[in-house]
Amino acid sequence: MNKLQRWFNSIKLRYKLVLFYICFCFLPVMVLFLYSFFQMRQVLADKEKINLQSYLYQSVATMDSKIEVYDNLSDYISFNSNLSKTLEYEYESPYAQYLQVVEEVDPILQTLRYFHKDISRVTIYTDNGMIKHDTTIAPLSEIAGEDWYQSVILSSGTEWFVDENSREVFSARRMPVKTKDGNPCVLYMEVDYGQLFGPYEQTLTSEYGVFITDESGKVVYSGSRFSEDNKKYILDYGSLKTEKEKGTSSEYTIIAENSTKAGWTVWLYQPLRIAERGMSPVISMIALTVLLSCCCALLAYLFISIMISKRLERLTATMQEVESGNLEVEVTSQDKDEIGLLYRGFGNMLRRIRTLIEEVYVSKITQKESEMKALQAQINPHFLYNTLSIINWKALAAGEEDISRMTLAMSTFYRTALNKGKNTIRVEDELKNTKAYLEIQDMMHDHDFDYVMEIEPEILGYESLNLILQPIVENAIMHGIEKKTDGRGKIEIRGWKEGGCVWFSVKDNGAGMDMETARKIPTMESKGYGVRNVNERICLYYGEEYGIMVESEVGTGTELKIHFPVEVKRGLI
Repeated sequence: MNKLQRWFNSIKLRYKLVLFYICFCFLPVMVLFLYSFFQMRQVLADKEKINLQSYLYQSVATMDSKIEVYDNLSDYISFNSNLSKTLEYEYESPYAQYLQVVEEVDPILQTLRYFHKDISRVTIYTDNGMIKHDTTIAPLSEIAGEDWYQSVILSSGTEWFVDENSREVFSARRMPVKTKDGNPCVLYMEVDYGQLFGPYEQTLTSEYGVFITDESGKVVYSGSRFSEDNKKYILDYGSLKTEKEKGTSSEYTIIAENSTKAGWTVWLYQPLRIAERGMSPVISMIALTVLLSCCCALLAYLFISIMISKRLERLTATMQEVESGNLEVEVTSQDKDEIGLLYRGFGNMLRRIRTLIEEVYVSKITQKESEMKALQAQINPHFLYNTLSIINWKALAAGEEDISRMTLAMSTFYRTALNKGKNTIRVEDELKNTKAYLEIQDMMHDHDFDYVMEIEPEILGYESLNLILQPIVENAIMHGIEKKTDGRGKIEIRGWKEGGCVWFSVKDNGAGMDMETARKIPTMESKGYGVRNVNERICLYYGEEYGIMVESEVGTGTELKIHFPVEVKRGLI
């Protein structure tokens, strides 16, 4: 089998096309037929879904417009000044109340019901001592025990309530009327259930079901318009939720629309099989079209046939993987045709790119190490140590303790800085170097700033790059403490272990800087060399995810943080 495949991949492309024509003529025709069938089915399903969405949108809009009318009428009654005065007035006798209700309240409410036949009842509930009158005025005690009463009292607008079992729907709202007992009046407006939800029943669209739920998920309306043959597709609300959770595997098209006026959700569902009922004549049309176009499309099918496409797609996938940053993939091919040549050319190019990257990376590290060694080589260590030792003894003999302390600090600083030409050092020695530098700077600045070092003992034995703290401390003194115009300067150095890394923080209370200047400090845009050089050395040695982070605020101070992975210096721990 392998020999046959190698032979096939080695022959000319034009011979492959001839073999494709002989062996795979029927397969492309069937693929096109099936593709057209599923595409057409999807088109019909999408069209049916659009029709359902349009119907649902129009139905919800119609219902919302009715609710808006009812809400406007409720506002009109609630804020009617004459009506408010009638409800707030304390009557001397029931007869006086009766005359006022007949003259002021009844005309308003009867006129409203006259022009809106779908409003079944309008009642104002009050505790102002008014006697019940027909269906227009009633004591508040009649509804005080209802479940919906507290919801209305706590709301500032109109609330809608529906009971599907009793087919009762009404709105209620708190009226801005002050009574002697301080309890609000409640306006109750009951509307015709069938009129409000009529848009979901009076339509030419058929074979669907509808549920309307309130904000708590309770069903306030349900209905369906299935023919006798399709009654089996009717769902209850629990089954609807189950089908909704199935997502794309559901056998139903399920769409929802929210009512902006009442806060309800309207669910509409339709079986997919009903949407596909028009596919039978389409299948015949597609089959005939495929057969007639087969000859014209034969050449195109040959060029996009499976064997060629598969190899090209594999090469494309490899190119995309390289594009995403993975340069370690291997691209080889033993094929001798044009595609095989393309594979080998791409593989050779990739190997050359890896070689060039490695050369540049190694040369960059070598350059940094050379710079460090050149800096260290500028000082003759033995001569320097001997000279500093003589100065120390002379200072002690002369009683100059400050000169002696500065000499010892300088000796410690250069001994740890030079580090016998090595690029790495223990954290403990790096801290000794930094402390010696701070002592020298403290004496040079006449002790006009303070410094503290808080280091977790756990990290002292770990390995660190040499000379990474001193340049940062130097930067804090020169650009922070020396530029401070008020108060005493202070430098805080902390060291700790976190998340498998060693962390250092150098914080000063100096002049600070703006965000743009702080961003440039560790980058090539910085005018200074010390901090930038430390950042580049850390990135080159440990990786780009490590380095220096800068936080600063003008007038408050600056904090520089370093972190690098934990490494234990061999032979020391």
